[in-house]
Amino acid sequence: MSNVSTRSSYTARHLQVLEGLEAVRKRPGMYIGSTDSRGLMHCVWEIIDNGVDEAIGGYATTIEVILHDDDSVEVRDDGRGIPVDEVEGLGLSGVEVVYTKLHAGGKFGGGSYAASGGLHGVGASVVNALSARVDVEVDRGGKTHAMSFRRGEPGEFRDKGEPTPEATFTPFTSSSRLRSFGRIAKKKTGTRVRFWPDRQIFPETEQFSFSNITERARQTSFLVPGLTLIVEDRRGGDPVREEHRHDGGVVDFVDFLSHDSPVTNTWRLRETRTFTETVQQLDRSGRLKPKDVERHCTVDIALRWGNGFDTFVRSFVNIIATPKGGTHIQGFENGLVKTLRKAIDTNARRLKYSAKDPKIEKDDILAGLTAVVTVSLEEPQFEGQTKEVLGTSQVRAIVSGVVEDQLTALLTSSKRDAKLQSTQLMEKIVGEMRARVSARMHKEISRRKNALESSALPAKLADCRTKSVEESELFIVEGDSALGTAKLARSSEFQALLPIRGKILNVQKASPADILKNAECSSIIQVIGAGSGRTFDLDAARYGKIILMTDADVDGAHIRGLLLTLFFRYMRPLVEAGRVYAAVPPLFRLDINPKGRRKREIQYIYSEAELARTLAKLEKQGRTYKEPIQRYKGLGEMDADQLSETTMDPKHRTLRRIQIADEDALMTAERIFELLMGSEVAPRKEFIVAGAGHVSQDQIDA
Repeated sequence: MSNVSTRSSYTARHLQVLEGLEAVRKRPGMYIGSTDSRGLMHCVWEIIDNGVDEAIGGYATTIEVILHDDDSVEVRDDGRGIPVDEVEGLGLSGVEVVYTKLHAGGKFGGGSYAASGGLHGVGASVVNALSARVDVEVDRGGKTHAMSFRRGEPGEFRDKGEPTPEATFTPFTSSSRLRSFGRIAKKKTGTRVRFWPDRQIFPETEQFSFSNITERARQTSFLVPGLTLIVEDRRGGDPVREEHRHDGGVVDFVDFLSHDSPVTNTWRLRETRTFTETVQQLDRSGRLKPKDVERHCTVDIALRWGNGFDTFVRSFVNIIATPKGGTHIQGFENGLVKTLRKAIDTNARRLKYSAKDPKIEKDDILAGLTAVVTVSLEEPQFEGQTKEVLGTSQVRAIVSGVVEDQLTALLTSSKRDAKLQSTQLMEKIVGEMRARVSARMHKEISRRKNALESSALPAKLADCRTKSVEESELFIVEGDSALGTAKLARSSEFQALLPIRGKILNVQKASPADILKNAECSSIIQVIGAGSGRTFDLDAARYGKIILMTDADVDGAHIRGLLLTLFFRYMRPLVEAGRVYAAVPPLFRLDINPKGRRKREIQYIYSEAELARTLAKLEKQGRTYKEPIQRYKGLGEMDADQLSETTMDPKHRTLRRIQIADEDALMTAERIFELLMGSEVAPRKEFIVAGAGHVSQDQIDA
């Protein structure tokens, strides 16, 4: 703030303005949540949301956000522009009122905004109070009007070149003035706000995040169809620019968020309903009196279920994200649970669901759901200025009612496609319930047993002796023939063996209930002991490494693919933690004859290309080898010493770790698993046909 001598020269009018903003500077956390990067970014959201409110009202089509290299952010919009005329009773321009007075603005029922993200009227003024400098320019009435502020105080900067908070600042004393300059087209309107965060409030280490802003811009472009949002980063090096515009809506947003294959189409539930709210309003004498007013609440929801078990629900109130939910999410979940429980009870016989079965829970219904829930209403009540939780109680019943009515209509539709999707959805939910119960039972019986307890683990499991999870390894072995050799080759102290018979179930196309009925899948889930799907608990896993040991042929690769599908779809935390591996057994055993002082050598070769290189090298050295070269078509062809040396002994073996590097890799993996293992045959056929020309007939092990 200004020093004491400067402050003493303020008029009473300005002392009143600063009094409100002083509270913001003393308690910034009350208004922006924190003074770390989250609070810093919240200041950006407050200014951007003002432009978005103009777009919602149909007055703006473009918003541009620029990150300058001098630690400032500029937000431009082509809306109506902040009013520049004098506010009645205050003697101040609209710009100064908006940026210096708390609880002032056009979002308090004055008819400027039908629905707005701003409620408390403190957004712009709070940003002003917490900024070392704010420059505001407004295009209205054929002119550009401007005003600058220093930590909430209006005045003038004397810049020598580029604007900077360090420039000489002269505060207004007797009166404020809005500068006007230039001539522009009378129809041209808009607002430009540039602010420098006050480093007395925000630590120097906290910086604006380009990725967070672009993510917010993309999100907003889905929620406000037709709005163009441009984000440009001019900090160091070449500028980076991203532009986002989506003319769809929440349906496109759900399709963007969804990664798994669909069980239902993306359904849209939309309706406007009214409710009565008691508010405090000023009467003619200036006193607050309660008054009942009629509000309109527009509910717009897009949702779809996929074959996964993760739940992605994004919620918004007047385009403002509410990550912690609120009454609209409570109503949405209540409506879902009530409607789907009723639908399942109605179709109980067809679904083989009886009164003896456990009750359908909310988690069973939410599994695999991707949804965007938006509500639009006048003066929404949020819990705190950060607007993370909606508190308007009447919204709960409205959203619940819209979901019940419209989802019931979809589930009871007589159209053939709608009937099929409805049946698939109810079967999935019942399957999730049964999978939850089965997984809990498996988890309870799969704890490690001590010497005094009887083991309920599968009899075919050859367990290890160590109690240390970090040191233990579980080899999932293809076939009983390889199991016998592997038992002799392993170290029983820390290596466990679980044989599987042939090719397991393709879980990409199966329901959770079918998976748990399958003997091989059920045994794997039971032996690992951490559950499956959304109930999976990584800390409960009984082994530090899960190693898939299959033959080095086409069938072995197929079995490995099926196993990886099971882990990726139902035990993904194991993959994300890097605890799933694929053993790399050799393809060839090369017995090299002795020559001169060189003794007989045994060399293991892992690929055709490596074999060709090795043989060429031996030929140059004039060395010979025993023919025919032994080719391992299966693990059972090795003796125990060979299997131990090449595939199981940690000192000599090669393992391939299965990992998901980042979100892009996760999305790629989702697409690949769906392409290769999913229900849609046509894309897989196209993939095979397109790649057929790259496969040599000699490589096909048939």
